[in-house]
Amino acid sequence: MQLSQIELATFGPEHLESAVRLSRQAGWPHRLEDWQMALALSEGVVALEAGRVVGTTLATGYGNDCLTINMVIVDEAMRGRGLGRSLMDAALRIAGDRPLRLVATAEGLPLYEKLGFRETSTVLQHQGIARNLAAPAETAAATADDIAAIAALDRIAFGADRRDLIAYLAKFGEFAVIRRNGRITGFAALRAFGRGDVIGPVVAANVDDAKALVVHFIAMRSGQFVRVDTTAETGLSPWLFDQGLAHVGGGITMERPLLPRAADRAATTFALANQALG
Repeated sequence: MQLSQIELATFGPEHLESAVRLSRQAGWPHRLEDWQMALALSEGVVALEAGRVVGTTLATGYGNDCLTINMVIVDEAMRGRGLGRSLMDAALRIAGDRPLRLVATAEGLPLYEKLGFRETSTVLQHQGIARNLAAPAETAAATADDIAAIAALDRIAFGADRRDLIAYLAKFGEFAVIRRNGRITGFAALRAFGRGDVIGPVVAANVDDAKALVVHFIAMRSGQFVRVDTTAETGLSPWLFDQGLAHVGGGITMERPLLPRAADRAATTFALANQALG
């Protein structure tokens, strides 16, 4: 079968069940609901062989600030034929001239490097059964009135306008916040994902506040499966391990082009929304 016999088409809701099949084949934990969220926030392309989905990619734009390329999957029977490159080219066309980010697997890294992406950090995926921890005194559940301030703080930390993502998380998940002097200085989100729940994004002024925000949700999920995706430079990984959340893998964060971002001590991203969305 030659690649010329593969058709690229717009990713629509009718392709979601097939996308779940591909992600399970790849060993990813995504449920139908997780794919629905990713597609709702993104534009995408599927590769079709005689009407059957054999590849996917999504491009999640955050205004004009940047775009993340994610959910790049090729059916294992179709690998080695250039289909991954074709899907990436389609995502790059969607992106236009916006700065790009992605989290690479080891398998995808050579292709992304050829396309001009450069490594920026390492994602450390932690997961396990939440321990019985006491809820921290300094955190509180967010209210609907807090969402705008949460989105503004996220933009400082992430460097892009993710208000649509924050609104989606507020609708289908929940937020916790830290308030000081009447102002939100940190937040964390929790939602159902994969085998259980994922905590992220977590944005805070310092690592102690980030830990408190994570504990806020661990305390609510005692005995349940919890996942947190952090990055190496945050220093959160050893502490997550001590809380019983084992390091089980991760990925490599990459950007194209590499753009300097001014550090703002008021807001650092300590945990990702997930590896697809940053």
